Amino acid sequence: MSHSLLADIVLTLHAAVVLFIVGGLVLIFAGNQAGWRWVNGWWFRLAHLAGIGIVVGQAWLGLDCPLTTLEVWLRGPGETGSHADGFIAYWLGRLLYYRLPAWIFVLAYSVFGALVTLAWWRYPPVRRDAGGG
Repeated sequence: MSHSLLADIVLTLHAAVVLFIVGGLVLIFAGNQAGWRWVNGWWFRLAHLAGIGIVVGQAWLGLDCPLTTLEVWLRGPGETGSHADGFIAYWLGRLLYYRLPAWIFVLAYSVFGALVTLAWWRYPPVRRDAGGG
């Protein structure tokens, strides 16, 4: 398997994690309005909180996302986001990566983390026992 293909797989995984974190919050608010019980499931909510918690923690500590680091390493120097990388690298890279000052990401991730915390408080997760009750 080529490094480029592995990098595309890592990038796709990265996009899926972002979709889970962003889409998960939308689903929590919309799902509670629609009466969807599953959006308050303990494991879903815990995974969602952990996901944004890791992102916020990395931002505050000034650390790069390990998925970004792995993708860049797999692609090699100077190749991230170029048209030569192909469809997946180009379009998913355009969706995920922005050249902005670090403080903007720290602020954005912190605000998003606060919204996740608000959702946790407003719509608390529910532990369901194994017996279905």
